[in-house]
Amino acid sequence: MRNIKLTIEYDGSRYQGWTRLGKNESNNTISNKIIEVLKKMTGEYLIELNCGCRTEAGVHAYAQVANFKTECDMPLPEIKHYLNRYLPMDIAITEVEEVPERFHAQMNASSKTYLYRMTIDDVPSVFDRKYTFHCYHIPDKNLMQQAALLLVGKHDFYNFSSAKKSKNTEREIYDIQIYGDTEEMQIMIRADDFLHNMARFLVSILLDIGFGMRKKEDIEDIFSGIQYPGEPCDPKGLYLQEITYSSR
Repeated sequence: MRNIKLTIEYDGSRYQGWTRLGKNESNNTISNKIIEVLKKMTGEYLIELNCGCRTEAGVHAYAQVANFKTECDMPLPEIKHYLNRYLPMDIAITEVEEVPERFHAQMNASSKTYLYRMTIDDVPSVFDRKYTFHCYHIPDKNLMQQAALLLVGKHDFYNFSSAKKSKNTEREIYDIQIYGDTEEMQIMIRADDFLHNMARFLVSILLDIGFGMRKKEDIEDIFSGIQYPGEPCDPKGLYLQEITYSSR
């Protein structure tokens, strides 16, 4: 049995996320599109595709990671060619590797990084409208950076997500960087893992603080449940940038 690791780039605009479970289960997901092609390629009906980080509806990925096990003996370059030939043009396999049997894309991940892109102008660009969030004014980067310091570290992020049934909602944010200029700003968040919609809530709160709609002290009130976090940010500006794995 071979264990194959895929690095995947995708435009999430028209999909219901990486996967959609429960009552609202949908076939229009990134994982389902890939599994359909894998079944044809391997001739195997039961394909389990594990991903490093489940992205929500409308969220993009520069480097999603997934793995599947197969008896198929097709060489790696041919696997890559086959997948890219039959997948939709908005999903691309950028790398294919054979990895040890115990490798699991989610369980073995040591960190995950999201990037949020915002353009700033008095007129939104018709070319960037599907892939960036548009701001008419420049948010206060200094205020956002001060607020980010309150989020870094190990906390219970229950109130910063929509994952209300998760048994463990404690996560550790390793770093938040906010950078850019008068035309585009970016927020980078690196953590050990993310709860459902956690990255989108964090970005939304930081932007509210940058635009003067909230104070940085509100973050402590959200942690304690005194204040509601508001609505998650627009998914079109959010990208899964990187998933890292320890060398062990």
